[in-house]
Amino acid sequence: MLAVIRYTVPESQSQDFVKQGHTILETFAAQPGYQRGRLARSVDEPNLWALVTEWEGAGFYRRALSAARMVMYPLMILMVNEPSAFEDVYLQDGA
Repeated sequence: MLAVIRYTVPESQSQDFVKQGHTILETFAAQPGYQRGRLARSVDEPNLWALVTEWEGAGFYRRALSAARMVMYPLMILMVNEPSAFEDVYLQDGA
């Protein structure tokens, strides 16, 4: 399953945001069911960022959110309030 948490980050906070994003990904990586993650920035709207992770299932993701709650807390004010968990319906690997 795919988890996408979007953030609106003022340019003046982007360097700190990247550091905190690394910490969140490191925390997630230590959790069961974690597969991979990335921190991405919109090429069209530089203040829009996404923390994207992949998990073996929704239960793993939800438990990891609980484990990462404290490291995620400082960024909560920057989060876009929207659903973040997406179930794979179809996958196409690159050739």
